[in-house]
Amino acid sequence: MDVTIILDSLPSLLKATLMTICLAGISIIIALIIGFFTAIIRIVKVSILNGIATTYVSIIRGTPLLVQIFVIYYGLPQIGIALDPISSGVMALSLNAGAYLSESFRASILAVDNGQMEASLSMGMTYSQALKRIILPQSLRIAIPTLSNSFIVLIKDTSLVSVITVTELLQMSSLIIAKTFEPLTIYLIAAAIYWVLITFFTTLLDKLEVRTSKYLVR
Repeated sequence: MDVTIILDSLPSLLKATLMTICLAGISIIIALIIGFFTAIIRIVKVSILNGIATTYVSIIRGTPLLVQIFVIYYGLPQIGIALDPISSGVMALSLNAGAYLSESFRASILAVDNGQMEASLSMGMTYSQALKRIILPQSLRIAIPTLSNSFIVLIKDTSLVSVITVTELLQMSSLIIAKTFEPLTIYLIAAAIYWVLITFFTTLLDKLEVRTSKYLVR
């Protein structure tokens, strides 16, 4: 490996890594909101909304993320909705992760013993009060490991938005390779950066999970 190429490439790759982190961070926040409300809609079972939510989850889970990115970026302009590459990428990543997170939220809420809901209602709480005060705090502790894993997967999935020219880590790697003609060196550097990034956030989220779990158990 040419050390000069590595040193010259690192600043651009690290700058692109910040874009990767931003994409993942923004997308996971939006996905958490989408996933939570989708899960609640499916649990409450308001007929029309439940049908929409179920169809959304089914379509997203039944199609590849890459196809979803193409549909949003290349397909939506045909019906008058044109988004720039970054907005398209965030939208695709958020909708995709949101569908999977909704299943995690839904499963964790349903995992809480039904007797606790019945006991809350018998004490005079409304359904929404019981859900907010009793069920959701317990379900969050159950869902945290899955939520952490979803964020890690999302970081890796950001590489797919390179196909619509978002200059994240993989796209920057390709641009540098076009200039240096050193694919092995550049892709190995990119892989190393992904590995460091994933390892860092995995460790951070594991510690957060332990601390949060202790807090919620009290």
